[in-house]
Amino acid sequence: MENQNQPTAKTKMAAIQMASGPNVGANLIETRRLIKLAAHAGAQVVILPENFAIMGMKESDKVDIREQDGYGPIQDFLAEQAKKNNVWLVGGTVPLVAHSADKVRAACMVYDNTGKRVARYDKTHLFDVSIVDTGERYIESETIEAGEDIVVVDTPFAKLGIAVCYDLRFPEMFRNMLDHQVEVIVIPSAFTAITGSAHWEVLLRARAIENLCYVVAADQGGYHVNGRESYGDSMVVDPWGHILDRLSSGSGFVMGEIDLNYLRNTRKNFPVLEHRKLVCNVN
Repeated sequence: MENQNQPTAKTKMAAIQMASGPNVGANLIETRRLIKLAAHAGAQVVILPENFAIMGMKESDKVDIREQDGYGPIQDFLAEQAKKNNVWLVGGTVPLVAHSADKVRAACMVYDNTGKRVARYDKTHLFDVSIVDTGERYIESETIEAGEDIVVVDTPFAKLGIAVCYDLRFPEMFRNMLDHQVEVIVIPSAFTAITGSAHWEVLLRARAIENLCYVVAADQGGYHVNGRESYGDSMVVDPWGHILDRLSSGSGFVMGEIDLNYLRNTRKNFPVLEHRKLVCNVN
């Protein structure tokens, strides 16, 4: 039975899906349109996909537009859109300056509804893989400098844990978020079509189920000018693994209601998180 003394805590969160190209201005126009649509539909928190501002013809294109931390047109755009639409905005990833002159930090920044930046997470796990089925090769470490810190943001709606794309494959990262009382995990992504069709839904639902939390995943979806195809299927998953909303392909958004009372009751009634044991001995 629901605890009558516990206040109702429900929030609508939206994940935007798009197929970005090499023109930053055109991408921002589309991003603005979709944020406005999500806000008008009642979203209080909006999550953008990875690389929303640019999917270049070559990987080094993002280095050419990198911004200083706290300054630049893409960051100004995010702050403006959060304030204008009265939403908390999780800004996908923005290429920021790194220690290396030929690399960027893939930074996911969170803005409150006044346009103030309240958090920054730098993508930790870099996608250095070859996909045998298609011959595709991705070496993110050639142009991206990895971050090191786990980020869980305290918001008026929930404690938001931030991960980006390839991070999704490393469950220990999300287990560490539990030590910071994470309730909702947001995952801006640009999953490839091949890996997405094989693993995307399974991984998202697994992260939600094993951590008894909501997962809101904003993915690039469709064909890009550079020839790449992203999987799409942005979705909202509840703590029991149910998919509340999804968008298989094309531009748009998904939205789900985040109910913290439901989350807390699920964790109370099914106390798997309290049963965690760290097994260190190896025979």
